[in-house]
Amino acid sequence: MSWRSSAIQGQCIYFQKGGVMNKNRRGRAKGQGRWALVVLAVTLALAPAWAWAEETGKGNLVFFRGGFAGLTNGRGGELFTDLNTNRNNANSGYYVGAGLDLLLSRDLWGLMNGVSALGEIGVEFKRFDSNSVTNSAILGGGAVPANQVQVTMLTVDVAPKFKFMEGRAFRPWIIPLGLDFHVISPPSNQTNYLDIGVQFGAGFEYQVWKEFKVGLDGRFHLASNQTNTVNNFGTIGPYIGIGF
Repeated sequence: MSWRSSAIQGQCIYFQKGGVMNKNRRGRAKGQGRWALVVLAVTLALAPAWAWAEETGKGNLVFFRGGFAGLTNGRGGELFTDLNTNRNNANSGYYVGAGLDLLLSRDLWGLMNGVSALGEIGVEFKRFDSNSVTNSAILGGGAVPANQVQVTMLTVDVAPKFKFMEGRAFRPWIIPLGLDFHVISPPSNQTNYLDIGVQFGAGFEYQVWKEFKVGLDGRFHLASNQTNTVNNFGTIGPYIGIGF
């Protein structure tokens, strides 16, 4: 009867040709059990990355998203937001949006396999605060009842998006630099309401069935503040998409 030994992670496990030694079975089973748990954990963590997607569409995507939105600076104390009465100065709220990802290249125009280039066209609504305030109506004189004023922003963007791991079910993505067009409401003290800026984003998506996908989307928007207000903000939230 012949034996051989092999070193696995610093432990020697002995195998008998044609069978396993009974007296070492318990010790080996304990060590193998630990490694099985590690392998299972790694498999569960990486399984989405290994899964291959079922290609039924042309690489385009229509998506709907929503979640948390936060301004870097609140707009309380302005003429049209609250006039310092019952301040409308919250800088966090929610957003809802939708958009299209249009496929431009599946291999970054031949420069890199597995990286898709897409063009995103999106629209997004955000509400940061909503209070009953007197605001600028008090300037007309007399008793003026408080009215609800909502601090909102509408953003339209056009941005390049790069999705990695082409052909897989799990795909991370980035937006290195995108163009934003903003409309703020109420207008600023100077009655300006149009602004432009740039955005940076990152996220991932997973193809759950055929062309139905779910993902997580995070972005930061840097505005040029042409309304004489600080309009920088960030968003994060889930999205669902349908490929076509």
